[in-house]
Amino acid sequence: MRRTGLVLIAVIGALALFIDFWPRLRIPGGDAEGGSRLIETKLGLDLQGGLKVEYRVDPAGGKTPSLADVEVVRQIIENRVNSTGVAEPVVVTSGTDRIVVELPGVTDTGTVRALVGQTGRLDFVPIPTSQSVTQGQTLDLSTATKCVGTGAISQICILFSGDQLDSATVGADQQGNRAVNFVLKGEGKDLFGAWTASHIQQQFAIVLDSVVISAPTIQNAIPGGNVQITSGGIGGFPQKEATQLVNVLRFGALPFPVEELSSDTIDPTLGQEFLQRSILAGGVAVGLVLIFMLLHYRLPGAVASFALLYYAIVLFAVFRLIPVTLTLAGIAGFVLSVGMAVDANILIFERSKEEMRLGKSLPQAIEAGFARAWNSIIDSNVSSLITASILYFFGSSVIQGFALVLILGILVSMFTAITVTRTILRVVVSRDWARKARLYGVSEAEFVYRPQGRIRRGEVTPGV
Repeated sequence: MRRTGLVLIAVIGALALFIDFWPRLRIPGGDAEGGSRLIETKLGLDLQGGLKVEYRVDPAGGKTPSLADVEVVRQIIENRVNSTGVAEPVVVTSGTDRIVVELPGVTDTGTVRALVGQTGRLDFVPIPTSQSVTQGQTLDLSTATKCVGTGAISQICILFSGDQLDSATVGADQQGNRAVNFVLKGEGKDLFGAWTASHIQQQFAIVLDSVVISAPTIQNAIPGGNVQITSGGIGGFPQKEATQLVNVLRFGALPFPVEELSSDTIDPTLGQEFLQRSILAGGVAVGLVLIFMLLHYRLPGAVASFALLYYAIVLFAVFRLIPVTLTLAGIAGFVLSVGMAVDANILIFERSKEEMRLGKSLPQAIEAGFARAWNSIIDSNVSSLITASILYFFGSSVIQGFALVLILGILVSMFTAITVTRTILRVVVSRDWARKARLYGVSEAEFVYRPQGRIRRGEVTPGV
């Protein structure tokens, strides 16, 4: 059993080292397009630089946006940015009508600006039988009127706008091919049901800012507002195309237009300086912890120090796999989790020393230390997980980064403190050279080694 534990620890450690240091390693199925994703360390805006853009929400239709309206616009912009895969964007309101967008590590600034700055007027447009449109084509909707009735049309009109859309997802048709599903509500559901019933085999375009995003052909009447768009290609829609269409449907329309006021490309030089100082501070903190453990707990402290380094390697691999975007706040969460990882070992070792002083043999004292400290470790870590979870679900982007790192750190530290430290100590205490009292921070009078059983204090054991 002990050999199995050691093998498991060695395998996990080897995989973690491989993930941490192997260059250009890719993971299959790791991106939104179903392809492979490069495993890399993602840094936040404060550490690697990026793009910072400020927008103003302008009045529309004679209506001035309220604070609630600005918040809605902020949420839509944040959803748009998140859909691009930008790591840990920061989208916040400023004042009564301003929205600030910070995008770490952005290189294609034009694409992101175009996505964020789109007014995003989403229209559902029937196409006359005398015309045909294709994806990417621009339609002149400046003079288009609202469709009246369900009869034949000679020119393009707008049946309804994006405010009638309830939800959109990537799904599958009856043959299992990839498709796009969306649900209409209210007036849009009724208008679309009536229109599709009388215009089968005619095109119906989904238009964003006058650009045709999709132009499927109506195959049958669609009552109830549950719509499915399919593709004639093998396997249906490509993953990328389906995801883009869903993003347009879900996050396309803004209730008010936005105007870009300023944009700045943030130099990563300052961030690199912060990163170097943070790494130095973290290294000093970990080093002091290791020295304390070695001086105070001797041999168990050395095992705990190894477990702590093992913890750092595994946690960093987890950060790269997920991936977690590291900011200054995230690094602070990591350093805090290091302290919590050591705290579990301290509880175990102190309890083990108490058991030795009570006369238990070394193996029994170690096992009792782990068993009796377990409840305290669980209580402290669960309370920390609850607090970190509250921060993650209700905090801002920066707070969420700190909380996520702390949560992962606590979970990994419980594995290393209990499994790694315990397995290695079990092996170590069975060795002859590990039977010296000074290796455990107790006096000779308090220490007795015996593989089995309990010995009264002062009892002489031959060969020990």
